[in-house]
Amino acid sequence: MEKVSTRLASLAPSATIAMNQKSRDLKAQGKDVINLSVGEPDFNTPDHIKQAAKDAIDNNFSFYPPVAGYPELKEAICEKFRRENNLDYKPDQTIVSTGAKHSIANVILSLVDKGDEVIIPAPYWVSYADQVKIAEGKNVIISGAFDNNYKVTPDQIDAAITPKTKAILLCSPSNPTGAVYTKPEMEAIAQVLKKHEHVYIISDEIYEHINFIGEHVSIANFDYLKDRTVVVNGVSKAYAMTGWRIGYIGAPQWITNACIKLQGQTTTGATTIAQKAAYAALTGDQHCVQEMKVAFERRKNLVVDRLKEIPGIKGNNPQGAFYVFPDVSAYFGKSVNGQQINTSTDLCMYLLEDALIATVPGDAFGDPHGIRISFATSDKNLDEAMSRMKKAIARIQ
Repeated sequence: MEKVSTRLASLAPSATIAMNQKSRDLKAQGKDVINLSVGEPDFNTPDHIKQAAKDAIDNNFSFYPPVAGYPELKEAICEKFRRENNLDYKPDQTIVSTGAKHSIANVILSLVDKGDEVIIPAPYWVSYADQVKIAEGKNVIISGAFDNNYKVTPDQIDAAITPKTKAILLCSPSNPTGAVYTKPEMEAIAQVLKKHEHVYIISDEIYEHINFIGEHVSIANFDYLKDRTVVVNGVSKAYAMTGWRIGYIGAPQWITNACIKLQGQTTTGATTIAQKAAYAALTGDQHCVQEMKVAFERRKNLVVDRLKEIPGIKGNNPQGAFYVFPDVSAYFGKSVNGQQINTSTDLCMYLLEDALIATVPGDAFGDPHGIRISFATSDKNLDEAMSRMKKAIARIQ
């Protein structure tokens, strides 16, 4: 009899990966699909980073790496934290993993026991809640209001904390909304968490460099929380290196030790060639990061302006990352071509099948009123996609 574990049966497939696959399937059939579902830059990895990988191959970096990562990469990560975040971590307070997703999974599995509560602000990245389920923890979802650009308030966090709370997951800039917490907002949250010494903070900062409003602020910058904070980052978004699969954390040493123990029994270390490329990314010329950010901001403005042309859609104005998360609930209960639009999933499927635009339903992110639109594609694709969306939605009655 075929029966997967209860642990696996409780998980939902990644909605972003599923929509991306549907888009690829339609493209394979010859359909002109514009994919706005994928969370990765459309730029190529910069040449100096690719050259470092080629050099690593030629220099035979093809043997098992240390579980926690090459020492020189860990030193570069520490220098990055000092230079860009004013955070002091030692190499033994870092661990290199196969992407930020893997880093977060390591941390959650190292901290969360059965029945422990983990606070997750919604809308949230699709994998947070399921990773907590894998650890047999309990998700406590608090929802950010559209009128507050989807950001949760300190009072919401304070009200959600109980004696069973083990951790809170923060993401700024946010996937899927593009919300960025300012320094005063982050400090207000920090003051709440200061009172609750049993709560750990997992701070996902993978979109740190795609910030349209100024300086990035980490919750770890508040000294009184640093010993309870895990900073998660990586090279995927800032350096267009999603496929290289390199993420890392800065954390108290006992947490990194736990993650090393876990990683040693699962993946061992991250790919040697990718580690050498990541070293080049962190230590080399940083102009590529700024150039991509400028392009993302231009594309963001294009999408935000075009959404304003569509009646009934409430578009937010992202402050970072490369996503817009408009509220599309005005179209729920309406129909088109005999098809009822009752949910964000219905709308996304209609847009995919009718307009050949791939987006992701908000249900996957803990907010059923919205859809996620990625603007990590060319200006030309975005302009065409928004024209198709406007025409397709106009047919909904």
